[in-house]
Amino acid sequence: MRHLLKRIPILFAAAGAVILIGWKVDAEPNRTTMPELAGLVHYTTIRRGEVTEHIMTTNEAIQAVKNGQPIPEGTHFVLVDYRDGEIYRTFVMEKGRGWGDDYDETRRTGDWQFQWFKPDGSVNMAENTARCQSCHSSRADQDFLYTLDDLKAFDGAVID
Repeated sequence: MRHLLKRIPILFAAAGAVILIGWKVDAEPNRTTMPELAGLVHYTTIRRGEVTEHIMTTNEAIQAVKNGQPIPEGTHFVLVDYRDGEIYRTFVMEKGRGWGDDYDETRRTGDWQFQWFKPDGSVNMAENTARCQSCHSSRADQDFLYTLDDLKAFDGAVID
């Protein structure tokens, strides 16, 4: 019994560590950068209640998709999240050669990495990028994009 009593603090410490790790929701630093938005093409808008999301990428990425080619390395896809007419946050996914190798296979989304940014362009470390990877992993057959069909249909006018 005395042997068991000595282990109780260790068990509580271990359980506490597991709980804290499970509660971790912060982003992690990665290679994703905030691009210059003026150089991107706004190709679709999604509305969800009070949220309006403008989604944009490079003209080169649009042309590659239309031509059945892979999306080029260095491509950014940007979702600008507007609430009450103001930028609330910006979600960026960026593709780089070998970037998928930064993660184990359970989190890998091709060579895409994801990051959330605050309206001032700084990384929002309160957002969980593992959640982004988890969601986008279901779109492996569409190069991890939710708007691949919009890219294919884009004719210069924003799809709304």
